[in-house]
Amino acid sequence: MNTPGTALRSRNPRTARTPVPAAAPAGRQADGMAVASFVLGLVGLLAMNLLLGPASIVLAALALRRGTTRPGRARLGLALGVADLVVLACLVSADRTWSWSIG
Repeated sequence: MNTPGTALRSRNPRTARTPVPAAAPAGRQADGMAVASFVLGLVGLLAMNLLLGPASIVLAALALRRGTTRPGRARLGLALGVADLVVLACLVSADRTWSWSIG
């Protein structure tokens, strides 16, 4: 029996309400994308240009589109992503192969 002042509890676990964690704000996600774009573009200059360059470009474009508070970082990630692909094109044309190594 329920007495006044006590809450009703659901006996079915599926219908019981559980707190749902709030999603991160869109601005915060865009800032994370801008930083990730910069880091991937920077690492892409040294290794895996073919994968990290386009990933950097896509993340930078998404960050700029979502209105990041770090547009400079996103633009730098975009430029580094393009530079990754330019470096890859230069090395491929010099070696005539898709794989390259330093030294």
